[in-house]
Amino acid sequence: MQSDYLQSAICQFEYYKLLGEKTLAQLPDDALFWQYNAESNSIAILVKHLWGNMLSRWTDFLTTDGEKSWRDREDEFANDSQSRAELIQKWDEGWRTLLNTLQSLREEDLSKTIYIRNQGHTVLEAINRQLAHYPYHIGQLVFMGKMLAQNWTSLSIPRGESGQYNAQKFAQPRRKEHFTDEYLKSDQPIDKNGSSTESTL
Repeated sequence: MQSDYLQSAICQFEYYKLLGEKTLAQLPDDALFWQYNAESNSIAILVKHLWGNMLSRWTDFLTTDGEKSWRDREDEFANDSQSRAELIQKWDEGWRTLLNTLQSLREEDLSKTIYIRNQGHTVLEAINRQLAHYPYHIGQLVFMGKMLAQNWTSLSIPRGESGQYNAQKFAQPRRKEHFTDEYLKSDQPIDKNGSSTESTL
C-alpha cells in the first residue's frame, strides 16, 4: 500500500512536469536552444540534464547507486540537441522512468537505504532531494519561457486576478484535497509539439 506521502510526492512531480510541458508548448523551436551566454543553460540543456539525472537516479532505484556508471553528466550541458522531437523524447523518457518507479514503491520502502555517489539516503530523503532539484530547474525553464514566448499564457494566477481567485476558493467548503488536483485532473490536453494550448493554472 502506498503512503499519503508517496501519493503527494507523485502529484507534485506531475504538477511540475505539467508546468514544463505548458511552457514548451508555448515556445517556437528556436527558443528551445537559445542561450544568454556561454555559461548559461538553454531550455534544451535543462531538458537534457533533467533526462540524464532522472534516468540515473530512478533506474533500478532500490538496488543500485543513483549515480550510474553509464551517466555522462558533463554531456548533459552541451547544447547539441538537434530538434524539438529529440527533446520531447528525452523529456518523456525521463519523467516516465521517475513516475513508474515512484508508482512501484510502497510505504515500507520509505525507510530503506539507497545510495547516491556512495552517500546513504533513506528512500524518503532521496525523493525529497529530487523534489527540490527538479522544480529548481523547472522554475528556470518557465522563467526563460516567459522571456522567449511571443504570447505568454500565465501558468499561475494571472496578474490582477488574485482577488477573484481567492473569492472563488473561499466560496467553497473546507475539504481535504491535494493542491494539484484541480490542475492534474483537468481534461485539457497538453501539446508539447508547439501547437497552441490553453492554460488554466
